[in-house]
Amino acid sequence: MLLLTIVLTVAATLVVGTVLLNLRRPEKEERHRVERLYRTRDLQFKREMGVLLGPAIVGGNEIRALLNGDEIFPAMLEAIAAAQRTITFETYIYWSGQIGERVAEALIERARAGVRVNVMLDFVGCDRISHKLVERMQDAAIEVERYHPVRWYTLGHLNNRTHRKVLIVDGRIGFTGGVGIADQWLGHAQDPAHWRDMHFRLTGPVVAQMQAAFLDNWIKTTGHVLHGDAYFPHIEPGGNREMQMFTSSPDGGSDSMRLMNLTAITAAERSIDIEAAYFVPDRLMIRELMGARRRGVRLRLIVPGGHIDSKVVGIASKEGWGPLLESGVEIYEYRPTMLHCKMLIFDGYMVAVGSTNFDMRSFELNDEASLNVYDEEFAREMTAVFEADLKSSSRYTLTHWQNRSWRERLNEIALVPLKSQL
Repeated sequence: MLLLTIVLTVAATLVVGTVLLNLRRPEKEERHRVERLYRTRDLQFKREMGVLLGPAIVGGNEIRALLNGDEIFPAMLEAIAAAQRTITFETYIYWSGQIGERVAEALIERARAGVRVNVMLDFVGCDRISHKLVERMQDAAIEVERYHPVRWYTLGHLNNRTHRKVLIVDGRIGFTGGVGIADQWLGHAQDPAHWRDMHFRLTGPVVAQMQAAFLDNWIKTTGHVLHGDAYFPHIEPGGNREMQMFTSSPDGGSDSMRLMNLTAITAAERSIDIEAAYFVPDRLMIRELMGARRRGVRLRLIVPGGHIDSKVVGIASKEGWGPLLESGVEIYEYRPTMLHCKMLIFDGYMVAVGSTNFDMRSFELNDEASLNVYDEEFAREMTAVFEADLKSSSRYTLTHWQNRSWRERLNEIALVPLKSQL
């Protein structure tokens, strides 16, 4: 009886300890403040974004925006089908279903043709992929790895997920954005069962940075370094756009994505447009957004409306809207379906797209990848996309926020301790 009591006590202690370790609040929430020393279009801004904070900004790239599944999946499948040497693919969501089968079949066909295929699946996010589908890929000699699977020695990392979404073909063509491999991303956002999202097809030297982003977690998980010209070929400039693939991870400095966003917000002088599937900023980020408004920066935000896959996130998000609305931030709720886009446009010049949400989980806990594009023409194109989504959104005013029910307010208060986890 005594032995049983000891065993149960030890087990309970381990469970509680693991939960507390994984539910810790992000560190140093209020420490980072970025003094405003330059504007978005100043050379110094690009210098610091490319040297102080992230990888070098490289020119000679081209990018094509793909809107919703009807444009995204055909482009990805076409690139996979044309692969000659290598395919590397990392995703947070891969679920069994129609598109899951199609992507798997495309990868299997290329692997059987002799193409080396490496796939990284997040252990939690890809929990709905069938074992049979994974086994079929592995039987075709595809290397499939799980990021942070549940093991006794990984218990302290259960809350660290790879949220990155990158596909690189032959080291020359890259895809990134917000889309996972699941059937809700099919279609053209035509109804609540089909989500609104964006992905991007890239060529040029920045694809090498995307490959490095994939290899970051591949090496950490397998210890195997994929290299050589099959993965990093010489890439001639194929466009005129400057870009960088910005990554962050708790294992490699979790503050970098947050600091990148803070730096861009602080540098903005005219406008900031944000599309955010999950908008749960911390106090410092809210303060910097309000500071931009005080400088006269127009700030527009589109978030999901009634159709959101996480009601808890929707509730927690609104708790912090009051000060933003009072400062003049324009907030809009997207009506037709779940809005899963992640995009920031600064001064009609810098555009940040990729996997990163505007929340503490993305800034502090997840492995993320954000593509930063420094190009006026692309910014105009993305602003047109933003304003098209704006037409399908309803404005949420300060009056709406002040008149929300007591039930809403109580739910918001109850979720305050968990905001860093949402």
